[in-house]
Amino acid sequence: MDEHEHEHGDAAGAEELLRRALLDPDASAALALRVDGLALSEAMTVIFHGRLDLGTVQTYVTPGQVGAGSAVAPSALLRVPCDLDLAEAQDAADAQDLYAEQARALRDALVAADTVLAVWKDALASIADAPIGVNRAVDLPLRLPAHRLMPVALVEPEQQLMIAPVCGARTLAEGRPPLGIACAQQDVAHVYPLPDDPERCLEDFRGRAAEHAHRLAGQLEHQEQSVRRFLEISGLDDLPQAG
Repeated sequence: MDEHEHEHGDAAGAEELLRRALLDPDASAALALRVDGLALSEAMTVIFHGRLDLGTVQTYVTPGQVGAGSAVAPSALLRVPCDLDLAEAQDAADAQDLYAEQARALRDALVAADTVLAVWKDALASIADAPIGVNRAVDLPLRLPAHRLMPVALVEPEQQLMIAPVCGARTLAEGRPPLGIACAQQDVAHVYPLPDDPERCLEDFRGRAAEHAHRLAGQLEHQEQSVRRFLEISGLDDLPQAG
């Protein structure tokens, strides 16, 4: 484990927390856990950052390997809502054991999600008309219906489909967090359980996307008809009829 000092939040809030951590290093501490040998993500680093003045021990994941003393920008940190809970420790040795157990739970979750996502990549490639990309950015262009577990996502550009591992918010004292695979496409998103068959899930999501497109077309037709009736009663009754 390596010491590391950083904070992350959203936009200006992240910068302010990082500035405070650097100005007052005695009020904060961090431990980094490197996760190597991943099938799809190659390597990631988990950073546990605690601040006594804020009463928080928060979890972040960043792509690649981060060594002791390395600088990490707030924009490179993905906040993962699976935090350490060492309050039940009787002493420092007990806290160290709890930390090791909880860090292992998060590491196992990352390895499992990365392995499953690699299987999804193969399944998606077998039915896609374009090469499958891997996005390792912290910020994604699509909103997902659950918290992201790691900064990695599959991208199918032809259908504008994005697939990413997600998790439920809980402390690591409760064990490995609940995991899933989120599919997102414009205004359609759905989370599938991690053990589900990727091919079945992709077929199901295609059906959901088709149903959404059908409903959207019906709504647009309804709105257009409403506008036409409004213009008719306003005296504009010579409008061309829709085909």
